[in-house]
Amino acid sequence: MELGKSHFIGMILGLISIIVGFALFNGTQFFFLFVGIGFIVGLSPFVFTIMHENRVANEKEEMFLEFSRNLVESVKTGTPISKSIINLKNKAYGELSPHVKKLANQITMGIPLNNALQVFSKDINNKTVSRAITLIGQAERAGGEIGEILEAVAEAVTLSDKLKKERKSAISTLVVQGYIIFFVFLVIILVMQFQILPMVSGVSSMGDLGIAGIGGGSGGEISQEEMSNAFLYLLLIQGFFTGLTVGKLSEGTVKAGVKHSFALMLIAFVISAGANIIMGGA
Repeated sequence: MELGKSHFIGMILGLISIIVGFALFNGTQFFFLFVGIGFIVGLSPFVFTIMHENRVANEKEEMFLEFSRNLVESVKTGTPISKSIINLKNKAYGELSPHVKKLANQITMGIPLNNALQVFSKDINNKTVSRAITLIGQAERAGGEIGEILEAVAEAVTLSDKLKKERKSAISTLVVQGYIIFFVFLVIILVMQFQILPMVSGVSSMGDLGIAGIGGGSGGEISQEEMSNAFLYLLLIQGFFTGLTVGKLSEGTVKAGVKHSFALMLIAFVISAGANIIMGGA
Protein backbone atom coordinates (compact mmCIF):
# COMPACT_ATOMS: atom_id res chain seq x y z
CA MET A 1 0.00 0.00 0.00
CA GLU A 2 1.42 3.36 -1.07
CA LEU A 3 0.66 6.40 1.06
CA GLY A 4 -1.19 9.10 -0.87
CA LYS A 5 -2.57 12.55 -0.20
CA SER A 6 -5.80 11.19 1.28
CA HIS A 7 -3.84 9.15 3.85
CA PHE A 8 -1.88 12.17 5.07
CA ILE A 9 -5.02 14.36 5.16
CA GLY A 10 -6.84 11.70 7.19
CA MET A 11 -3.95 11.37 9.64
CA ILE A 12 -3.69 15.15 10.10
CA LEU A 13 -7.44 15.61 10.66
CA GLY A 14 -7.49 12.63 13.03
CA LEU A 15 -4.56 14.05 15.00
CA ILE A 16 -6.30 17.42 15.25
CA SER A 17 -9.44 15.76 16.65
CA ILE A 18 -7.38 13.83 19.22
CA ILE A 19 -5.51 17.00 20.28
CA VAL A 20 -8.82 18.87 20.66
CA GLY A 21 -10.11 16.02 22.84
CA PHE A 22 -7.09 16.16 25.14
CA ALA A 23 -6.93 19.96 25.22
CA LEU A 24 -10.60 20.87 25.71
CA PHE A 25 -12.53 17.80 26.84
CA ASN A 26 -10.10 15.79 28.97
CA GLY A 27 -12.01 14.36 31.95
CA THR A 28 -15.44 15.01 30.40
CA GLN A 29 -17.92 12.64 28.76
CA PHE A 30 -16.98 14.08 25.35
CA PHE A 31 -13.30 13.14 25.65
CA PHE A 32 -13.56 9.64 24.19
CA LEU A 33 -15.96 10.89 21.51
CA PHE A 34 -13.32 13.26 20.07
CA VAL A 35 -10.49 10.75 20.49
CA GLY A 36 -12.57 8.04 18.83
CA ILE A 37 -13.51 10.33 15.95
CA GLY A 38 -9.82 11.13 15.53
CA PHE A 39 -8.90 7.47 15.21
CA ILE A 40 -11.80 6.81 12.83
CA VAL A 41 -10.86 9.73 10.57
CA GLY A 42 -7.18 8.76 10.64
CA LEU A 43 -7.80 5.09 9.83
CA SER A 44 -10.60 5.58 7.27
CA PRO A 45 -8.31 6.28 4.25
CA PHE A 46 -6.32 3.10 4.96
CA VAL A 47 -9.48 1.00 5.30
CA PHE A 48 -10.95 2.42 2.09
CA THR A 49 -7.66 1.76 0.29
CA ILE A 50 -7.70 -1.89 1.39
CA MET A 51 -11.32 -2.21 0.27
CA HIS A 52 -10.42 -0.68 -3.12
CA GLU A 53 -7.45 -3.04 -3.52
CA ASN A 54 -9.65 -6.05 -2.75
CA ARG A 55 -12.25 -4.88 -5.28
CA VAL A 56 -9.59 -4.34 -7.95
CA ALA A 57 -8.05 -7.77 -7.26
CA ASN A 58 -11.44 -9.48 -7.58
CA GLU A 59 -12.23 -7.64 -10.80
CA LYS A 60 -8.85 -8.57 -12.29
CA GLU A 61 -9.50 -12.22 -11.50
CA GLU A 62 -12.96 -12.10 -13.09
CA MET A 63 -11.70 -10.25 -16.18
CA PHE A 64 -8.81 -12.70 -16.59
CA LEU A 65 -11.44 -15.41 -16.94
CA GLU A 66 -13.01 -13.45 -19.80
CA PHE A 67 -9.58 -12.77 -21.32
CA SER A 68 -8.63 -16.46 -21.22
CA ARG A 69 -11.92 -17.45 -22.88
CA ASN A 70 -11.38 -14.94 -25.69
CA LEU A 71 -7.81 -16.16 -26.07
CA VAL A 72 -8.99 -19.76 -26.40
CA GLU A 73 -11.53 -18.81 -29.09
CA SER A 74 -8.89 -16.90 -31.05
CA VAL A 75 -6.24 -19.64 -30.84
CA LYS A 76 -8.77 -22.30 -31.88
CA THR A 77 -9.33 -20.43 -35.16
CA GLY A 78 -5.65 -21.02 -35.99
CA THR A 79 -4.26 -17.66 -34.88
CA PRO A 80 -0.93 -17.92 -33.00
CA ILE A 81 -1.16 -17.10 -29.30
CA SER A 82 1.12 -14.05 -29.63
CA LYS A 83 -1.00 -12.60 -32.43
CA SER A 84 -4.19 -13.45 -30.50
CA ILE A 85 -2.99 -11.45 -27.50
CA ILE A 86 -2.19 -8.48 -29.75
CA ASN A 87 -5.65 -8.69 -31.31
CA LEU A 88 -7.30 -8.64 -27.85
CA LYS A 89 -5.43 -5.65 -26.45
CA ASN A 90 -8.16 -3.14 -27.31
CA LYS A 91 -11.01 -5.13 -25.79
CA ALA A 92 -12.54 -3.83 -22.55
CA TYR A 93 -11.35 -5.87 -19.56
CA GLY A 94 -11.89 -3.31 -16.81
CA GLU A 95 -9.00 -3.17 -14.34
CA LEU A 96 -7.18 -5.83 -16.37
CA SER A 97 -7.10 -3.76 -19.60
CA PRO A 98 -3.84 -1.84 -18.85
CA HIS A 99 -2.04 -5.12 -18.14
CA VAL A 100 -3.34 -6.76 -21.34
CA LYS A 101 -2.22 -3.73 -23.38
CA LYS A 102 1.21 -3.83 -21.73
CA LEU A 103 1.49 -7.55 -22.50
CA ALA A 104 0.52 -6.98 -26.14
CA ASN A 105 2.96 -4.06 -26.49
CA GLN A 106 5.82 -6.14 -25.09
CA ILE A 107 5.08 -8.91 -27.60
CA THR A 108 4.91 -6.33 -30.42
CA MET A 109 8.34 -5.02 -29.37
CA GLY A 110 9.80 -8.51 -29.77
CA ILE A 111 10.01 -9.56 -26.14
CA PRO A 112 9.66 -13.37 -25.84
CA LEU A 113 6.14 -14.43 -24.93
CA ASN A 114 7.22 -16.35 -21.82
CA ASN A 115 9.07 -13.30 -20.44
CA ALA A 116 6.14 -11.02 -21.22
CA LEU A 117 3.77 -13.44 -19.47
CA GLN A 118 5.98 -13.45 -16.37
CA VAL A 119 5.85 -9.65 -16.24
CA PHE A 120 2.07 -9.82 -16.77
CA SER A 121 1.73 -12.26 -13.86
CA LYS A 122 3.96 -10.16 -11.58
CA ASP A 123 1.99 -6.97 -12.33
CA ILE A 124 -1.37 -8.59 -11.57
CA ASN A 125 -0.08 -10.24 -8.37
CA ASN A 126 -2.91 -12.74 -8.04
CA LYS A 127 -2.37 -16.41 -7.11
CA THR A 128 -5.04 -17.79 -9.43
CA VAL A 129 -3.86 -15.73 -12.39
CA SER A 130 -0.20 -16.51 -11.66
CA ARG A 131 -0.83 -20.26 -11.73
CA ALA A 132 -2.73 -19.97 -15.01
CA ILE A 133 -0.04 -17.78 -16.60
CA THR A 134 2.66 -20.24 -15.52
CA LEU A 135 0.79 -23.08 -17.23
CA ILE A 136 0.32 -21.04 -20.41
CA GLY A 137 4.00 -20.10 -20.48
CA GLN A 138 5.17 -23.67 -19.96
CA ALA A 139 2.75 -24.94 -22.60
CA GLU A 140 3.96 -22.38 -25.14
CA ARG A 141 7.58 -23.29 -24.43
CA ALA A 142 6.98 -27.05 -24.66
CA GLY A 143 4.88 -26.80 -27.83
CA GLY A 144 2.01 -29.16 -28.54
CA GLU A 145 -1.68 -28.37 -28.90
CA ILE A 146 -1.71 -24.92 -27.31
CA GLY A 147 -5.45 -24.50 -27.94
CA GLU A 148 -6.39 -27.49 -25.82
CA ILE A 149 -4.00 -26.43 -23.07
CA LEU A 150 -5.46 -22.90 -23.04
CA GLU A 151 -8.95 -24.35 -22.90
CA ALA A 152 -7.96 -26.51 -19.91
CA VAL A 153 -6.50 -23.45 -18.19
CA ALA A 154 -9.68 -21.46 -18.85
CA GLU A 155 -11.80 -24.30 -17.43
CA ALA A 156 -9.60 -24.44 -14.33
CA VAL A 157 -9.96 -20.70 -13.77
CA THR A 158 -13.72 -20.97 -14.34
CA LEU A 159 -13.98 -23.79 -11.81
CA SER A 160 -11.95 -21.83 -9.26
CA ASP A 161 -14.18 -18.79 -9.70
CA LYS A 162 -17.32 -20.95 -9.44
CA LEU A 163 -16.10 -22.57 -6.21
CA LYS A 164 -15.34 -19.17 -4.67
CA LYS A 165 -18.82 -17.89 -5.49
CA GLU A 166 -20.47 -21.05 -4.16
CA ARG A 167 -18.43 -20.79 -0.97
CA LYS A 168 -19.36 -17.13 -0.53
CA SER A 169 -23.03 -17.93 -1.08
CA ALA A 170 -22.95 -20.83 1.38
CA ILE A 171 -21.17 -18.75 4.02
CA SER A 172 -23.40 -15.69 3.62
CA THR A 173 -25.78 -16.93 6.34
CA LEU A 174 -22.84 -17.26 8.74
CA VAL A 175 -21.81 -13.69 7.94
CA VAL A 176 -25.30 -12.46 8.82
CA GLN A 177 -25.23 -14.56 11.98
CA GLY A 178 -21.88 -13.01 12.92
CA TYR A 179 -23.37 -9.51 12.66
CA ILE A 180 -26.50 -10.54 14.59
CA ILE A 181 -24.42 -12.10 17.39
CA PHE A 182 -22.34 -8.94 17.64
CA PHE A 183 -25.45 -6.73 17.91
CA VAL A 184 -26.87 -9.04 20.60
CA PHE A 185 -23.57 -8.77 22.46
CA LEU A 186 -23.69 -4.98 22.09
CA VAL A 187 -27.21 -4.82 23.54
CA ILE A 188 -26.23 -7.08 26.45
CA ILE A 189 -23.23 -4.88 27.27
CA LEU A 190 -25.35 -1.71 27.21
CA VAL A 191 -28.02 -3.29 29.42
CA MET A 192 -25.35 -4.40 31.88
CA GLN A 193 -23.71 -0.99 31.87
CA PHE A 194 -26.80 1.18 32.34
CA GLN A 195 -29.31 -1.14 34.05
CA ILE A 196 -27.85 -4.13 35.87
CA LEU A 197 -24.62 -2.72 37.33
CA PRO A 198 -26.21 0.48 38.74
CA MET A 199 -28.90 -1.69 40.40
CA VAL A 200 -26.32 -4.08 41.84
CA SER A 201 -24.24 -1.14 43.01
CA GLY A 202 -27.21 0.37 44.83
CA VAL A 203 -28.16 -2.90 46.51
CA SER A 204 -24.57 -3.58 47.53
CA SER A 205 -24.18 -0.10 48.98
CA MET A 206 -27.19 -0.72 51.20
CA GLY A 207 -25.49 -3.84 52.51
CA ASP A 208 -22.20 -2.00 53.18
CA LEU A 209 -20.54 -3.98 50.39
CA GLY A 210 -20.43 -1.43 47.59
CA ILE A 211 -18.42 -1.62 44.44
CA ALA A 212 -15.48 -0.64 46.62
CA GLY A 213 -15.20 -4.30 47.58
CA ILE A 214 -14.42 -5.08 43.95
CA GLY A 215 -11.78 -2.39 43.89
CA GLY A 216 -10.07 -3.72 46.98
CA GLY A 217 -11.47 -1.76 49.93
CA SER A 218 -12.15 1.90 50.62
CA GLY A 219 -10.82 4.27 48.01
CA GLY A 220 -10.91 1.53 45.34
CA GLU A 221 -14.40 2.25 44.05
CA ILE A 222 -14.75 1.92 40.32
CA SER A 223 -16.12 5.09 38.76
CA GLN A 224 -18.84 5.21 36.11
CA GLU A 225 -16.32 6.59 33.60
CA GLU A 226 -13.92 3.67 34.18
CA MET A 227 -16.73 1.17 33.68
CA SER A 228 -17.86 2.93 30.49
CA ASN A 229 -14.31 2.88 29.11
CA ALA A 230 -13.88 -0.80 29.97
CA PHE A 231 -17.13 -1.73 28.20
CA LEU A 232 -16.14 0.37 25.18
CA TYR A 233 -12.77 -1.38 24.90
CA LEU A 234 -14.54 -4.73 25.18
CA LEU A 235 -16.93 -3.82 22.35
CA LEU A 236 -14.11 -2.57 20.11
CA ILE A 237 -12.05 -5.72 20.63
CA GLN A 238 -15.10 -7.90 19.96
CA GLY A 239 -15.94 -5.94 16.80
CA PHE A 240 -12.35 -6.12 15.53
CA PHE A 241 -11.97 -9.89 15.82
CA THR A 242 -15.55 -10.60 14.74
CA GLY A 243 -14.92 -8.63 11.54
CA LEU A 244 -11.69 -10.49 10.77
CA THR A 245 -13.44 -13.82 11.35
CA VAL A 246 -16.35 -12.84 9.09
CA GLY A 247 -13.93 -11.81 6.33
CA LYS A 248 -11.94 -15.04 6.61
CA LEU A 249 -15.10 -17.15 6.45
CA SER A 250 -16.75 -15.28 3.58
CA GLU A 251 -13.82 -14.47 1.28
CA GLY A 252 -11.00 -16.68 2.51
CA THR A 253 -8.61 -13.91 3.59
CA VAL A 254 -8.16 -11.98 6.82
CA LYS A 255 -7.49 -8.85 4.74
CA ALA A 256 -11.05 -9.01 3.44
CA GLY A 257 -12.26 -8.82 7.04
CA VAL A 258 -10.76 -5.35 7.59
CA LYS A 259 -13.89 -3.68 6.19
CA HIS A 260 -16.11 -5.76 8.48
CA SER A 261 -13.91 -4.97 11.50
CA PHE A 262 -13.99 -1.26 10.70
CA ALA A 263 -17.79 -1.28 10.26
CA LEU A 264 -18.44 -3.18 13.50
CA MET A 265 -15.98 -1.07 15.52
CA LEU A 266 -17.51 2.12 14.10
CA ILE A 267 -21.03 0.95 15.00
CA ALA A 268 -19.88 -0.07 18.48
CA PHE A 269 -18.15 3.24 19.08
CA VAL A 270 -21.02 5.41 17.83
CA ILE A 271 -23.69 3.52 19.80
CA SER A 272 -21.60 3.24 22.97
CA ALA A 273 -20.43 6.86 22.90
CA GLY A 274 -23.94 8.09 22.14
CA ALA A 275 -25.42 5.98 24.95
CA ASN A 276 -22.82 7.28 27.42
CA ILE A 277 -23.60 10.90 26.49
CA ILE A 278 -27.38 10.44 26.66
CA MET A 279 -27.59 8.08 29.65
CA GLY A 280 -24.63 9.62 31.42
CA GLY A 281 -26.23 13.03 31.29
CA ALA A 282 -29.64 11.72 32.28
